[in-house]
Amino acid sequence: MKKRTVEIMDTTLRDGEQTSGVSFSASEKLTLAKLLLEELKVDRIEVASARVSEGEMKAVKSITEWTASEGYLSKVEVLTFVDGGVSLKWMQEAGAKVQNLLTKGSLNHLTHQLKKTPEQHFSEIAEVISKGKQLGIDTNVYLEDWSNGMRNSKEYVMQFLDFLTQQPIKRILLPDTLGILTHTETGAFFKEIIARYPNTHFDFHGHNDYDLSVANVMEALKAGAHGLHLTVNGMGERAGNAPLASVVAVINDFLPEITIGVKESSLYKVSKLVSAFTGFGIPDNKPIVGDNVFTQTAGIHADGDSKKNLYFNDLLPERFGRKRKYALGKTSGKANIQKNLQELGLTLNDEELKKVTERIIELGDKKERVTKDDLPYIISDVLDSSQYHQKVFVKSYVLTHSKGLKPSTTLSIEIEGKLYEESSQGDGQFDAFINALKKVYKKENRELPKLVDYAVRIPPGSTSDALCETVITWQTKDKDFTTRGLDSDQTVSAIKATEKMLNLV
Repeated sequence: MKKRTVEIMDTTLRDGEQTSGVSFSASEKLTLAKLLLEELKVDRIEVASARVSEGEMKAVKSITEWTASEGYLSKVEVLTFVDGGVSLKWMQEAGAKVQNLLTKGSLNHLTHQLKKTPEQHFSEIAEVISKGKQLGIDTNVYLEDWSNGMRNSKEYVMQFLDFLTQQPIKRILLPDTLGILTHTETGAFFKEIIARYPNTHFDFHGHNDYDLSVANVMEALKAGAHGLHLTVNGMGERAGNAPLASVVAVINDFLPEITIGVKESSLYKVSKLVSAFTGFGIPDNKPIVGDNVFTQTAGIHADGDSKKNLYFNDLLPERFGRKRKYALGKTSGKANIQKNLQELGLTLNDEELKKVTERIIELGDKKERVTKDDLPYIISDVLDSSQYHQKVFVKSYVLTHSKGLKPSTTLSIEIEGKLYEESSQGDGQFDAFINALKKVYKKENRELPKLVDYAVRIPPGSTSDALCETVITWQTKDKDFTTRGLDSDQTVSAIKATEKMLNLV
């Protein structure tokens, strides 16, 4: 099968910047332009709207200077307006050589926004195209609100296309400006237009208001579209634009007759950088680039993956520079834990694995987040707990910490079947807990070991809700020994370590 090449134009730096609250600095735009063209290998980038600001001028100048030196200048495009050539002067100063001229693709927009006839609009467009050619600027033309135009004023759209196909332009850009199209309409509209104008290059620019942008892209391509406009992470106005990562995967997996130049393995890296620059978070379940999309949660899935990869599909994480993960939580089975242990290079016997599984399920029931990096701490805690017969139980406690008052603890503890309750203050909540404990043991004429070292650890790279391990070293007349406690709360983990100590002395 002879493959058809489709151009990918990334408009993250222009249309993606219309995401509410998002604005790239000049240096960020240059960095992303370099990544998009050199690392991700998109064919073209739309980087700005003309006449917006001095900052935008500075950003475009830096991009055009770099692309000119690297031979990419023809890949850089700027949105311009039918304004008698003012946008073209802006482009000249910025050093850009390709304009994407915004025009009216529906009679509704033309009549009510511009209040002009088609003939007046076409005449002004022809003038801008001619001036651009004189200045050495190539022209692509956007038909804004084209989708509504095809629905409600098709005669006007065809009249407009009859005119444009006679102009010295490179591409016609057909946007679903308001994200209203169904995939059926998209396919039918493109099929009709491409049959009528077989020698013209048409791009599709889809928006995602009904979450149909990827389906619409597929149908536009099947009908013969020559190019696509996409954004990293689906950024853009309102619900955003068709997302680059999803579209690339769909083309590569479901449209074998089409070839594109985008480098799949760089999608995740660029996605993360755009998110960092914009503060525009990536949903955990977003296809291809979300944190959870290559994570198996159910134990039965991990078990199936161990038996001939039964739960794999064609979206292998390695394609996108990622790895498959197996979540740890209340739905984890032994298979999930085994997968994580293998990655860490750890082994457990059946009894130890059972205890660790029970502990992880217990933490999951408490809505605690458990990660692979927590596993060594959980294993240490579980195996440490199995070394003694429990005869002392910390039944309950109240920890208080108020501004201007010393921290205090009220403690309820059971020692060999007998219940005690004491309260005390201290320099911190754990110190207050120890002081209350000392009162109990004084009543029993028993001496507590001396606390000689106290260390808190969390897994590398963990967040504030991670499990933390408190390791306490105790000293008696005969020896020093350590106990460990594990919890998401530091004070509670120290109390758990103390409870273990009480069962060892």
